[in-house]
Amino acid sequence: MATTGQSFYELYRRSSIGMALTDTLDDLISERRIEPQLAMKILANFDRSITEVLADKVKARLTFKGHLDTYRFCDEVWTFLIKDVTFKMDNSSQTVVADKVKIVSCNSKRPGDPQ
Repeated sequence: MATTGQSFYELYRRSSIGMALTDTLDDLISERRIEPQLAMKILANFDRSITEVLADKVKARLTFKGHLDTYRFCDEVWTFLIKDVTFKMDNSSQTVVADKVKIVSCNSKRPGDPQ
């Protein structure tokens, strides 16, 4: 569980559900139905909630193959750009193919967080 003041990565804000939430909050702010400070608190709660739920509830595994195009490590965050990627879910014969995939990987504990 998160402690007061602990911040979470904002990775999932660019997901489809994160973008929908952000668009909705923008509309509510534009209509003067909520204050921007409340929208920021909602987004921080979204960051925490989605991180915790994905860590606790998702048990699916997959493997992938592709051609590593670019990688970088900056501010404790790895970014990989992979081309011609094939994904295969464990316990399934189905594969999914993508031209390009971007993978962003962060430590589960941020620097300075309690152990």
